This record gives sequence, C-alpha cells and structure tokens, in this order.
Amino acid sequence: MHWLLKFAIIIAGNALALWLAYLYVPGFVISTDWTKIVLIALVLALLNGLLKPVLKLVLAPFIILTLGIGLLVVNGIMLYILPHLVDYIDFLHGSIIFMDIPALVYTTLIVSVVNFVIHIAA
Repeated sequence: MHWLLKFAIIIAGNALALWLAYLYVPGFVISTDWTKIVLIALVLALLNGLLKPVLKLVLAPFIILTLGIGLLVVNGIMLYILPHLVDYIDFLHGSIIFMDIPALVYTTLIVSVVNFVIHIAA
C-alpha cells in the first residue's frame, strides 16, 4: 500500500507543478480542467517511471560530466515527449502545448524543483 500512496503523491505533485507552470510560464498552455491536468500528470508519472531510467542510463556520462545538471536535460526530454504522447489520447488531445523553447525550459525547471521536493519529502 505504501507504493500506491507514493505514486498518488507523485501524480498530485506533477499536477501541482504543471498548474504552477501554467500560471507563471508564458508560452505554456494546459487545459484548466482539473481532471485533464491529473490525467496528464498520470501520463507524466508513467513516462518518468518507464522511460526516464533508460534515458538516465544512456545519458549517464553526460550527467556525470555536468555534475548532475544533465538531469534537467532528461526532465526536459520527458516534458518534450509529453504533449506528443498525450495527443494520442482522444480525451486529452491538444490539452498541453509548449509555444516555444523558453516555455519548455522554464516548465522543466518548475517541474524538476517540485518533483525534487516531493521525492525528498516522500
């Protein structure tokens, strides 16, 4: 039961991070419907759970050379893939859009900080 609670906290944290990014990052657009935000956060959590470890392994030399800052690149890749993956779900089609690269970078920073805090606390 502990892993299910932790997964629910991660999804809630992702939803909060995406909502904060929507409020503070110009060029980042996400649906304001909370059910869609939670479902997008669920897709992001699954993407982080399945693809992120593989990317960390492949990019390990780059992450080590940059003293961990390369993890922001991995998180940016996850967020770059997210809208393309979400568009395959009919209910969520067009619910998340990055207008430009700075919006992706700032959203990556916000999501990374919130996820860091949640993983430390949980």
